[in-house]
Amino acid sequence: MKNTVSKDTIEKWLKGWSLSRQLPPPIAYKSGFKVEVGYPNQKTRYVFPTLNDDFIQLISSINDPWVYLKVCASSEEVKSQISGKWEIQPQGYMMSCSHSMNISDSSLHHDYQLEYESYNSTCVIKIMTKDGELASTGRLVLVNDLAVYDRIYTDNKHQRKGLATFLMKELEKIALSKGVVNNFLVATEAGKPLYQSLGWKIESWYTSIVIPGIKPGSKR
Repeated sequence: MKNTVSKDTIEKWLKGWSLSRQLPPPIAYKSGFKVEVGYPNQKTRYVFPTLNDDFIQLISSINDPWVYLKVCASSEEVKSQISGKWEIQPQGYMMSCSHSMNISDSSLHHDYQLEYESYNSTCVIKIMTKDGELASTGRLVLVNDLAVYDRIYTDNKHQRKGLATFLMKELEKIALSKGVVNNFLVATEAGKPLYQSLGWKIESWYTSIVIPGIKPGSKR
């Protein structure tokens, strides 16, 4: 798979990712970007458009746990560059959609209702049960001409009911209302088939590595 994600697109996506999580914006770091995340299990993240010398130098210079290095390359490519102290995370995929999603007319089942929130240029849609239980949720951040979809989630108990598809369509409506037609997200292996069915295409592998430490809350 050939990486077709530009550095400019990665910067916009990472800015949206940071806004969605109420984190500081990304800053340039050599040929990539850096975000000070500050979570117990993710202190910092570095993101690179390609597997290059800057990425490889970071691999050898970092010894602290919970610093994530992320790159548009396959896990097999990255695996050949790392030592045993690094742990490869499940394969991810950068995906885009520059046309209306392939979604036929859909409606939300009467057992569910929509809730909307917004913060930091982030629009949040929640699909709730009548009892107030969160069934599905997702976020959309508009960064210039790019619509960043983030934290798309459907509870296991509510899967296979079309909620994720309905959610994506509602998020798309927000982007279209602002005249934004270029959509972007990072998918997991599990989420990739859904997005592909909606007309999204894979632009690049997206691989993450980290030196694991003691998980927050664990006993030594």
